Amino acid sequence: MTDRTLRVAAVVFAGAFTLLVASPSGQAPAATERSTKAKPSTKWTPPRTPWGDPDLQGTWNNGTITPLERARGAGEKELLTKEEEEEVNEQSDARATPENRPRDAAQDVELAYDQVWWDRGKSIGRTSLIVDPKDGRLPPLTPQGEKLMAERAAARAGRGAFDSWTDRPLQERCILYHGVPPLPTGYNNNYEITQAPGVVAILHEEIHEVRIIPLDGRPHAGSSIRQWMGDSRGHWEGDTLVVETTNFRPDATFRFPADPATLRIVERFRRVAPDGIDYQFTVENPTFYSSTWTATLPMRPGDGLIYEYACHEGNYAIVHVLQGHRAEEKRAEEAAKGEATPPR
Repeated sequence: MTDRTLRVAAVVFAGAFTLLVASPSGQAPAATERSTKAKPSTKWTPPRTPWGDPDLQGTWNNGTITPLERARGAGEKELLTKEEEEEVNEQSDARATPENRPRDAAQDVELAYDQVWWDRGKSIGRTSLIVDPKDGRLPPLTPQGEKLMAERAAARAGRGAFDSWTDRPLQERCILYHGVPPLPTGYNNNYEITQAPGVVAILHEEIHEVRIIPLDGRPHAGSSIRQWMGDSRGHWEGDTLVVETTNFRPDATFRFPADPATLRIVERFRRVAPDGIDYQFTVENPTFYSSTWTATLPMRPGDGLIYEYACHEGNYAIVHVLQGHRAEEKRAEEAAKGEATPPR
């Protein structure tokens, strides 16, 4: 890409953001090793924007190998010792090295990328991201939640995972990956935060979607308007940006079980150091969970520029997956008739 192309791309992005602000109603290279913990200082004063809001702007990364839920055997142990933290980091770093990968290619699907590709981040020193409840685990389901889970299982049993493109995961369909709340994955955990008077925009590296968060006190959209990332509204509580998100689509998916119909997520962003944002989110889902639950996920400086994640370009996965299973079905029918043909 030429310098001129980069300059043009920058102008286009800036212009698009300006239009979004005016209305009431956007892949980074592998990350280098960084500290996963913010370093707050009592002498440090959080920066402010020219119009006086706390300044959260920049590229941030929330990659971590700390699991959402605490292992059942860990009991009420919240924090790792320094030695335990170093051990889990070393295990993660060596997970996909050549000597640790299965020799049988059929067993190597999950490790299809070698260690060079991964950017999982480090442990944050906790046994779970969930800080409430105290056991570090998702709360028990309500009777309605158990019924919904049973209905979902029955629906899956009644149709195949490859019957239609709508049966494939949202990330495979280039619609959504990290979502809200943005829980980390194995790579592409960068987020660019941009602010203007009365609005905050958060660009997700993968799949390059932008959250526009108004701060002007407007109400949420009507209940009939449902979106993949919900409908977000924000306000400041001191130096903390508080964002409430509702109105998720009924077919939205998350990295934890949920009922999108009644899901409400409250996020809190607070700049605690030049190299750290304290990020927490609380999940309120009364038709699904017996209580609310809260997780913490520190954000540290990212890798600078976020390059376009052009998911649809050259994405033949959906076509090939569906074609492959149609071919399998055809062979099964022919075999049943005694007309089996060898696969090509």
